[in-house]
Amino acid sequence: MSIDPQIIDVDHKGKPRRFVFVLMRDFTMLCFASAIESLRIANRTAGKQLYSWKIVSENGEDAVCSNGCAFRVESDLTELERDDTIMMCGGIDVQAATTKRVLNWLRREARRGVTIGGLCTAGYTLAKAGLLDGKRATIHWENQDSFAEEFEDVHLTRSVFVVDGNRITTAGGTASIDLMLKIIADDHGEDLANAVADTLIYSSIRTDQDTQRLSIPTRIGVRHPKLSRVIQMMENNIEDPISPAILAKEVGMSTRQLERLFRRYLARSPKRYYMELRLQKARNLLMQTDMTVINVALACGFASPSHFSKCYRSHYDTTPYRERGSHAARLSV
Repeated sequence: MSIDPQIIDVDHKGKPRRFVFVLMRDFTMLCFASAIESLRIANRTAGKQLYSWKIVSENGEDAVCSNGCAFRVESDLTELERDDTIMMCGGIDVQAATTKRVLNWLRREARRGVTIGGLCTAGYTLAKAGLLDGKRATIHWENQDSFAEEFEDVHLTRSVFVVDGNRITTAGGTASIDLMLKIIADDHGEDLANAVADTLIYSSIRTDQDTQRLSIPTRIGVRHPKLSRVIQMMENNIEDPISPAILAKEVGMSTRQLERLFRRYLARSPKRYYMELRLQKARNLLMQTDMTVINVALACGFASPSHFSKCYRSHYDTTPYRERGSHAARLSV
């Protein structure tokens, strides 16, 4: 597909904007492929090289993504040009992939004024390096709880992507396409960005105002406004749980009506559903942070470690301590 070059605002005298993709251990292929393919198609559509890219890894060795595919890289972490844009590509167990060498390299490049982005879970790496302090950022929804606990100075959002000055973060997956379409539009105009989206068969372009998760009615498969409101209140109040009586009152129902509503649509009581939300957050914190089990319990609304352990074992058939220990063992392999 091509479009009339006259309708694209292209600086023919400028050199291609270069992106340096850093493939971290167990990175997600989708977020990387979505980003680099958007740039390739922009070049093809414009009929000239607007963008170039370089693929690197921490040690210059082949990078293996989370689905087992290996990618050949061009070099290790070297000094870049100031007008380069770094894109860290994260994935599974980003904490383990965030090494001291990676952090030191990022801090050095940041001091030189390089624009730095984190795709998928790599927002964690940027935050760990101190590059997101005082800035807006996002990360994949599965990592939001642990990120918020560890990086209090970062203004975490649920957007699909965030551009705050020379720091960029995305939620992962196809959010890389939305980000790149914004960058292409900013660099060379909306017409080119729309043409790239058409080539990608990408018919619903999201902005930084769009949130990454499906709406509550879509997620639970039920369109009931009062049920959705109650679940939203539950999700927003994990550390300090709200009683079923207060939840019911907030939506103009009796406690008994709320009970019937949950059992009809979700086959469980409001108390059980709320407990599952809290335990899910607890598991995320155990798997993704170094928080003590006691602090995890408190962050998820449990007054005592013993009650937390009992509820956790009933739901996951293991204790929080064993969960933490098995995860640590996997990271050390």
